[in-house]
Parts: sequence; structure tokens; C-alpha cells
Amino acid sequence: MKYRGSPDFDHAQQGRIGVLVTNLGTPEAADKRALRPYLKQFLSDPRVVEVPRLLWWFILNGIILNVRPAKSADAYRTVWTDEGSPLLIHTRNQAAEIQDRLNAQHEGEVIVDFAMRYGQPSVSQALQSLIDRGARQLLVLPLYPQYSGPTGGSTFDAIAEDFKKRRWIPDFQFVASYHDQPGYISAVAESIKEHWATHGRADKLLFSYHGEPRSYLDEGDPYHCQCHKTTRLIAEELGISEDEYLCAFQSRFGRDEWLKPYTDHTLKEMAGSGVRSVQVICPGFSADCLETIEEIGEENREYFMEAGGERYEYIPCLNSSEGHIDFLTSLINERLSPWLKSSSNHSEATASMAEALKTRSAA
Repeated sequence: MKYRGSPDFDHAQQGRIGVLVTNLGTPEAADKRALRPYLKQFLSDPRVVEVPRLLWWFILNGIILNVRPAKSADAYRTVWTDEGSPLLIHTRNQAAEIQDRLNAQHEGEVIVDFAMRYGQPSVSQALQSLIDRGARQLLVLPLYPQYSGPTGGSTFDAIAEDFKKRRWIPDFQFVASYHDQPGYISAVAESIKEHWATHGRADKLLFSYHGEPRSYLDEGDPYHCQCHKTTRLIAEELGISEDEYLCAFQSRFGRDEWLKPYTDHTLKEMAGSGVRSVQVICPGFSADCLETIEEIGEENREYFMEAGGERYEYIPCLNSSEGHIDFLTSLINERLSPWLKSSSNHSEATASMAEALKTRSAA
């Protein structure tokens, strides 16, 4: 096996700290041709669909990939922009903003890149870019506040798979979740307060998180518990009582039971029981995407209004808001602190290695 390295590697290159931020992924275009390979990569991940592989191969390739790409393309077209996918745009902007903050604080010692777990830019591409630029220590920050196997776990799998093929593996840290970090809770709470200051409050505040099969919870996945803790902490920060908010789960597919209550069912029931206004926020998403803009912003709005609701508002994700970037940068600095303190040692080690190579060449 040929292990991956850097063709132009220089042992005298100054070592740096790399930060890789990741998100779920996006197709390269809003059409059937682009959706098929994207969905195939996504739905082939055993972390995403825990069905016996042979059986699932026939279902995926024989049915789903012949039907779903066209339907998904229609949905993506409703959110696509001149710059491309909203998730790609927001994640790229988040990485750039974090880099700007870290440049001001650490004078180029820390380099930032971003990747998508599925689609482009890939995890391996981003890792290679960081390593080529001198990253000898690596922090990976998946932009999923709450951990689940299909998100954070799958991201770790992609990193590990890449590392298996590398000649030099960097020192490594992985942020599994930040669901209860005070800075994150405050950033989400402030975004709600800002919305209230402009639009006033509604009868109910609904926290909607991406769902997953109930079996994952039963087998130990902490996602459901972390979502509820996030919700409780934000509600406490807002100073609202339990009868003023609800927590629900969206985006289910297939026939199995998923985490309940379901967002669409909850909105219909709320409207049917006399709730006339609702505001929805999605604290499990770090950036707006198809699931927030189209599914929550449009599809679920229709469910609520058709069931008798009168006012429906979606509160956007944190995206590149100042509070969000402040928190993410602070989290990164906290994790990097031991490495930053020892940076002088790395410079000395690099110099020593370069000197050793000179001595060997002279001999």
C-alpha cells in the first residue's frame, strides 16, 4: 500500500495548527444528475441507515436512487442561490470568519479550512490542504451542536478512514458536541430575543431538531437527551416557562418509528388546539439549509396555517452571526490552548529536524 504524503514536503517547514470545520454536505447543483451521486454517498453510509448492507444495496440502487433524486432536486431548486447551496455558502463564510479572528489573535499560527461529510469539498481534500500548508496538529470541529452517530460519528469515521492512508498522522482533537456550552446557549437565546424585539412574541416557541430512528436512542445514542438539554438551557436563558415552548423532531423518512413528537404533527395539533401563532427555531443546525429553509420555513408553515394557525415565523439559524463566530472561535481557542502554549517548542523541534537533515546530507 502506498501511503499518502505531500510530494513537495519540506522537513524544515514551520509546523502550524490546523482547524477543520465540517458540515453534512450538499449536492453540487440542484438537478437530478448532481443529486444522484450525492444521495448515493449519503445513504450508503452505514451510520445513516443501519440496515443489513446487502438488503440496503438493493433497496438503495433499485428503488431510492431511481425515484428520490428528481424529488430532491425540486426541493433544492427552491433554496438554491446564484452562489450555490445555502449550506455551502454559510459553512464557507463561517470558516472564513473564524480564520479572520484567529489570524488577529495568533498571527497565522492557526489555519482553518472547511469540508462537507458528503459532497464537495471532501474531508480528504480539506485535510490534504491543511497538511500541505504545514498543519502538524489538527482540531476537527463538526458543526453539529448535539452529537449523533449519523452526524458526528460519521464525521469521525471519515477522518479515521483518511488517516488510515496517511504517512504522517497529526496530533488530533475531535469536538464531539457543544450542546450545553454557555456561549452556544447564549448565542441562540440572543437570536431569539432579537427576533422578538422586531416581531414580538408568539403563543408558542417550538424547538425543532432533525430526527433519527428511535432505535438509535434505545441503543445508546445521546442525541435525544442532548437536544432536550439544549432546549431546557435556552428556555432558562430566555426566562420562559415550560408551557411556553415545545421540543419536536423533523425530517423523518422510512417506516420505522423516529424520535417523537414529530414537528409536522405537533404544528397541526397546536393549531387544532387553539394556538394561533408560533415561532420555530432549529438549534440543531449551525447553518440554514434545505431542512430549515424549505422544510421548516415553507412546508411546515403550510401545515400550521392549513390547520387553523394565523401567524407562523421561522427564526433563522446562527449562520455567521457575530455571537456564533465569537462562540466558535472561543471554543476553538479553548481546545487549542495546550498546543498554543507549547508552540515555541514546535519551532525549536522544526529547527532541530532541519539541522539534523543538513548534518545527514553533509555526511
